[in-house]
Amino acid sequence: MLPRPLQISYEYLALYSSLALLGLLCLVWSVVAVPVLLLLPERVGTAIGRRGIMFGWRFYAWSLSFTRAYELDLRDIDALKDAPPLILAPNHPSLIDAPLILTRLPNIVCVMKSALINNVFLGPGLRQARYVRNDSPRQMIKESIAHLRRGALLLLFPEGTRTTHAPINSLAGSVGLIAKHANVPVQTLVIETDSPFLSKGWPLFKRPALPITYRIKLGRRFDPPSDVAAFTAELERYYRHELDAALQSRWLER
Repeated sequence: MLPRPLQISYEYLALYSSLALLGLLCLVWSVVAVPVLLLLPERVGTAIGRRGIMFGWRFYAWSLSFTRAYELDLRDIDALKDAPPLILAPNHPSLIDAPLILTRLPNIVCVMKSALINNVFLGPGLRQARYVRNDSPRQMIKESIAHLRRGALLLLFPEGTRTTHAPINSLAGSVGLIAKHANVPVQTLVIETDSPFLSKGWPLFKRPALPITYRIKLGRRFDPPSDVAAFTAELERYYRHELDAALQSRWLER
């Protein structure tokens, strides 16, 4: 166990070095790789773009483990590598949830906030991967269904934003609506973390206690629904049961 001053220094170093690495990876990919990918046929450029994002986030996740900033357990997601089209519907305690899910699978389309897709560091790579904006519900649903019909996995957080109250926020109906019209199952991912780092309202440069325990496990897979409202209510009940004693229940408000 390090003396307290050294422990604090280590935590600051691990935090800021990981953020600096993240910025560098995004910048290099946007400046170097994306212009080249734009010269390729759309299908090829999109596939390479998604794999590039996967390997970039995988390197970032490795750095989090190497510096002992995080104790990660993402192994369950590997079972989905050869899965047919699915909607991946995780709970959403932290800003890092999507990046860590994206480390394991090469053909995911992520529904994201338009502000992220317009971001100077992230935007070019996200647009090249054909990620879906969430600012127009009708267009978001249309594009999501199209990607699923082309064989992709769709990552969509049913809470719509990061969790603010334990065990989970109220769920929106978009997951069920897309699953119904695309006729694809919904695979739940149950995320647990013992730290509020990067949760809703957490200042980006506020130092967390390290290491952070973070794990994702495969949950129940739901069949395509016929009744979207009933499905959404059932999905929320399922998550409330699964997350009632989750690690984040120690710091989320009830």
